[in-house]
Amino acid sequence: MDTGTGNGPDAMAGRTTVERTSDRELVVTRTFNAPARFVFEAWTRAELFQRWWVPKSFGLTLLSCELNVRVGGGYRLLFSHPAAPEPVAFHGSYLEVQPHSRLVWSNDEAGGSGQVTTVTFEEHAGQTLLVMRDLYPSKEALDEAIASGSAAASPGDQSGIEETFAQLDQLLDADGGESTAAPSS
Repeated sequence: MDTGTGNGPDAMAGRTTVERTSDRELVVTRTFNAPARFVFEAWTRAELFQRWWVPKSFGLTLLSCELNVRVGGGYRLLFSHPAAPEPVAFHGSYLEVQPHSRLVWSNDEAGGSGQVTTVTFEEHAGQTLLVMRDLYPSKEALDEAIASGSAAASPGDQSGIEETFAQLDQLLDADGGESTAAPSS
């Protein structure tokens, strides 16, 4: 399921890989051409996150984005879609927050059957290797997420992860990431 070729961060920049590593886990990797602090800020500051997270081709509108990025804090994303009669909320809690290196959160909207997501940010020569791991409570839960299109099952899948990460690339590329994703003090 690897969409990239070559070795090292330079060979992988801008390429998304998706791999099912076990019955319960999906791993997505991508190297971004920006320092880890900027990539991390794009994941933890609502005003930045809302600019890249929703795949534009899905026709979704992000109505609200609340991120309280601290251990025990939570997030809530509210979406609308023309085909849905009511907005849909996604929410969970932050389990680990290590600035510029690691985020872990629960996905609670599935009523206990949601996955735990771990994102790591590893900087090499000004580029950041991002690894996102989704660990589902069971094989059946992961299979269901893949079948519904809510999980990144493979390159070009219906989850939109490649498009989402391309949008993050665009955000980070604006002004070299310096003014767009500059860390807050």
